[in-house]
Amino acid sequence: MKFMKLGTRPDTFYTEEATRSVISDIPNDLVLQISNINYHLHQFSLLPKCGLLRKLCVDSDDSSTVTIELHDIPGGEDAFELCAKYCYGIIINLSAHNFVSAYCAAKFLRMTEAVEKGNLVLKLEAFFNSCILVGWKDSIITLQTAVKLTEWSENLGIIRRCVDSIVGKILTPPAKVTWSYTYTRIGFNKEQQMVPKDWWTEDISDLDIDLFRCIIIAIQSTHMLPPQLIGEALHVYACRWLPDTTKITRPESSGSQTDEVTDKHRKVLEIIVNTIPSDKGSVSVGFLLRLLSIANYLGASTVTKTELTRRASLQLEEATVSDLLFPSHSSSNQHYYDIELVAAVLESFLLLWRRTSPAPTESTQFMRSIRKIGKLIDYYVQAVARDVNLPVSKVLSVAEALPDSARKDHDDLYRAINIYLKVKRKLYVIYITKIKSSSPVQQFNNFQDPMFFMFYLSYHIDHVFLSSKHSCVRLLKQKHPDLSKGDKKRLCRNLDCQKLSPEVRSHAVKNERLPLRTVVQVLFFEQEKGSYEQTTRSAGIPTTPAPSESSARDDQKMKRPDKKTQLEEGKKKGGERRNRGDRGERI
Repeated sequence: MKFMKLGTRPDTFYTEEATRSVISDIPNDLVLQISNINYHLHQFSLLPKCGLLRKLCVDSDDSSTVTIELHDIPGGEDAFELCAKYCYGIIINLSAHNFVSAYCAAKFLRMTEAVEKGNLVLKLEAFFNSCILVGWKDSIITLQTAVKLTEWSENLGIIRRCVDSIVGKILTPPAKVTWSYTYTRIGFNKEQQMVPKDWWTEDISDLDIDLFRCIIIAIQSTHMLPPQLIGEALHVYACRWLPDTTKITRPESSGSQTDEVTDKHRKVLEIIVNTIPSDKGSVSVGFLLRLLSIANYLGASTVTKTELTRRASLQLEEATVSDLLFPSHSSSNQHYYDIELVAAVLESFLLLWRRTSPAPTESTQFMRSIRKIGKLIDYYVQAVARDVNLPVSKVLSVAEALPDSARKDHDDLYRAINIYLKVKRKLYVIYITKIKSSSPVQQFNNFQDPMFFMFYLSYHIDHVFLSSKHSCVRLLKQKHPDLSKGDKKRLCRNLDCQKLSPEVRSHAVKNERLPLRTVVQVLFFEQEKGSYEQTTRSAGIPTTPAPSESSARDDQKMKRPDKKTQLEEGKKKGGERRNRGDRGERI
């Protein structure tokens, strides 16, 4: 950082109560009132250099003390004191941190060449042009301090010249960058590596959002940098100033200070969204989804949410499961994950996908795209299915949204359903164990878990007081950790047994968590497939089984059971399920 030192005399200003004065043998004859401070100074020191003070004192009597109010001086008492010390020849140090206030105050006091040759304004302009604008960080610091005096800085051209200087350095080829910059990426070593293309992104993230937008817009207008670099700058700024919603599960309590912070965050978010380049891929889909989560948390405008949803849906096939996992910020939701966010983006993607009529040469690419989305959503459902508070309706809202063509097979969908049923059943067993084995005191402590409390009421009402058909019991069972038969049927109604691999079908037949109807469908398909293969072999028609099926038969070295045996096994398992009832399903 560059400095300019003016003056030679030591500092002789002192404070006495609310008065600032200077040590001198000559009596004070000039009183300047700034805010709540009175400056007792001398006309012979200030008037030769300050055109404004000279004009205000022109009609005063030389023998009297003149009192002048300067409450509207830019920069306040600190800026005035710099100018006053300069008039007394006292040493002052100027840098990018105090240049703006000193320059505006000097302009206000008219410390120009017209008043005295080599006056303060001329020296400050020379320092600005030869030192501040030449430096990278000096320009940024000066621009940031100009926020406090925006109107003066704009009128004097400080903001425009700083922005031009910063943009010019950003457009400099990395090989020609010789100045110091901030770059804290993990694994980067300035001494051993070349200057990265995004070397400038962290330093400009220190700026106020309005100044940051000015720089980004100026860069975009040159068309000299790729959209991805501009997108990276927006990403760095968002990480610096926006809240991390992955670490916030519920909205903070309201208050004047909180509302002010929220409004500031909302402004930053909306400016970032409006500044994102229109080019697809200028920012990652993970960044867009994070912005959408922040928009939901901050209560951003519908326009902002819609734009983020649209942009994220255009790049959804680039997403990973971790990109989709955000906590819910709604106080009414007991489940952890924000399913509505993913459902909205998926709906936008499918709407665009259905509207697009692919040419015959492009149909393969479109199918590959929708299949990739199908895999992504099934993996996502597997991840969120581990949330014990997740209702069936939320699972179905994303699992059922996909068209049939999105899934080449239903193995991943089956795994998601199985995980969800296993988690629900496991919690059911845990709660039953707590009720039957814990003491009354322990049960009272368990009531801190609202879900356990609802289950406790449901269990005792169902077994002691009321019929299971009573509306109160049905209401309580909505909070029941285990699933009803109807919910299990709804969960499995989109599961196509014909699209399950042999290994998954083998697991499904033995899965006691599945509804009986689904198991029977799997057995029926196995039977039909076995009959078809037997018929083709009898007719001498060669069959080419899938590699997985062939290897499974070779490993097992055994024949499939005949039709009669399979039907008997199905009836036997069905009878066992009916005898056991819901309580008989084990993990």
